[in-house]
Parts: sequence; structure tokens; C-alpha cells
Amino acid sequence: MKASHAFAVELPDWCRTLADELPDRLPDATDRMRLAIDLSRRNVSAGTGGPFGAVVSSIADGRLIAIGVNRVEPETCSSAHAEIVALSLAQATLSTWNLADAAGAPMELATSCEPCAMCLGAIPWSGVQRVVCGATKRDAEITGFDEGERPGDWIGVLNRRGIDVQTEILQADAAEVLAEYRRTGARIYNP
Repeated sequence: MKASHAFAVELPDWCRTLADELPDRLPDATDRMRLAIDLSRRNVSAGTGGPFGAVVSSIADGRLIAIGVNRVEPETCSSAHAEIVALSLAQATLSTWNLADAAGAPMELATSCEPCAMCLGAIPWSGVQRVVCGATKRDAEITGFDEGERPGDWIGVLNRRGIDVQTEILQADAAEVLAEYRRTGARIYNP
């Protein structure tokens, strides 16, 4: 077996096209959540990954930095969650591994679902200072996804690191995308 020495995760074509059509700014956090949910819905309808979407933006003026969708199965990469994709693209766009140091900081991560255990771990290292979530961990688990173990006080854990968290923003809309994914019979991937 010849080992790979690099990997890349790419957004699907429809997502790149959409990114070019988006406004430069979405000043309202609810609008950024609508975009994250729309990304998750489009990802399901296009069959290009799981039912999760995320957006990284500047808190001060809503400037859009990066978008991401779940690419686990198409990219055969268990870490290609929407949050990780969006954070990684934001860091590449701004040429920094620490979004707290980027021009336009502080930054927000809007995600169509509360973070799983992996994404929760990545959030503090990314440098974002606010996380806005749509669907709940329970919504994802009802759909069949294994979200992993998270501290009961996960919001407090992030708050103590200076990261503000808002949950259940447009929760019903975000949860409906998860339910639709399940109704399509698409694969629920778990370890």
C-alpha cells in the first residue's frame, strides 16, 4: 500500500458557486444562522454530504469569511464536519491558524447544529469568540448521528475560555433538515 502524504477537503461545486453569490456581509446573527441551515439543506438535496452547514464571520460587521458543509462521506474524511471545514477555510482565507488574531476579529462560528465532541474540541483552538447553534445535540442523535461525549456544561467550558455561546437559534428549521435527511434514507455514518 502506498501511503498518502497530503489530503484536501473541497466544497462541492454548488457551494463554491453559492459563495460567489453571497453578499459580503450578513450583519444579523439570525441571517448567518439561516445561511448555515440553508447550506445544510442544500447539501442534503444535492447529495454532497451530511445535513450540516457552518459559517464563519466577523462579529463586528457580519463580514462573511468562509462557509462549510459536511463532507465526511464524499471526501472519505471523518474530520470533514461542516464546522471544521468552515474554520479551516476561514484560517486559510485569513492566513492565520488563530482567528482571534485575524483582521476583523472577533469571529463567530454559526453552525446548523450544536458541536459534536470533535468540533467542540476544535472551537477553542480556532480562535472564534462566539458560537451560534441551530439544532441541538439531541436533534442530531434522534436522527441517528453519534455526537460523542461532551461535558454536561459544554457551554460553560467555552464561556470560561472567553467564547460566547448561543443555542437553539432557528432550532426547528435546523432540526427539520436533520429529519429530512433521515427521511431520504441517506446513510447515517457512525463509528
